[in-house]
Amino acid sequence: MSDELNNVAENVEAAAPAVEAEPIPSMDEFKEEIAHSFRKIKAGDIVNGTVIGVSDTEVTVDLNSYSEGVIPIEELSNDPRFSIKTDIPIGTPVSATVLRETKEGVFVLSLKAADDILAWDKLQQAKENGTIERVKVAEAVNAGVTTYLYGIRAFIPASQLALTYVEDPSEFVGKELDVVVSDVDREKAKLVLSAKTVLRERAAQDKKSRIGRLQTGLITKGTVEKIMPFGAFVNIGEDLSGLVHISEICGRRLKSVHEVLKEGDEVTVKILDVKDGKISLSIKAATEKDEEEVLEDAVDDAAEEYSDGAAPTTSLASLLAGFKLPD
Repeated sequence: MSDELNNVAENVEAAAPAVEAEPIPSMDEFKEEIAHSFRKIKAGDIVNGTVIGVSDTEVTVDLNSYSEGVIPIEELSNDPRFSIKTDIPIGTPVSATVLRETKEGVFVLSLKAADDILAWDKLQQAKENGTIERVKVAEAVNAGVTTYLYGIRAFIPASQLALTYVEDPSEFVGKELDVVVSDVDREKAKLVLSAKTVLRERAAQDKKSRIGRLQTGLITKGTVEKIMPFGAFVNIGEDLSGLVHISEICGRRLKSVHEVLKEGDEVTVKILDVKDGKISLSIKAATEKDEEEVLEDAVDDAAEEYSDGAAPTTSLASLLAGFKLPD
């Protein structure tokens, strides 16, 4: 019996997959972390850490070192709208300047001091890359509004708030805007932002998308918005305009577009071509289409009239004799 049990045990052991022992980390693998944790930190250093605690008066930061850091509320931001409860939650990565070390070995830090050093580099990079940033307008001032980006006070001119003319910049106070950095000067502490640039680029992309959806051959209504010596620009809706060349206005040769069109006229146009963001239109082609349909309807009506009896022998010309096409 014991021999049978031994055989079973051997078979089970042979069938069971081998379990590899987990490698035990060596001290060498922790050398960098250990060295970092004991690195001497002194006043003036810029350190990186993670927020691990937030109170009404200060923020506690894990510096991955032999001691923690605290940021007093007055050292958090230059932005007067900054909220310690909502704007710097636990888990937020921060870069701060060491102000001093307390008797208890805790480092007192400043985000504002670090911003004065690091933020300008970020802002310069943002300008070079055309990075889109989101800001909240703080207040209205002469000829524009102010806001804060990376803790630095910035100015947005009224002319850069929207695509259209802004009469009262105070209407934007409290609103969030997508902006790009248009001017940054560390020495003069000058930071200028633009929302208009972002809006213009998005409008161009949107217009390109709408133009891309147009189909050649489509007949639609439009309004003459501008007359030129070589033709007329017609608005066909959705902020899209196309050119009707003078040769595509009517079937006869015109000396001047003003002979048949004036600004504000409603016309029917046919889309001839869409290329490189430009729309080519034709009033003549749309009119010819209408005339073809009238002819077809007239033939159909005549055929129905004689459908009950033998239709008389006649030509298409005589069938349509006296039929007047619409002007």
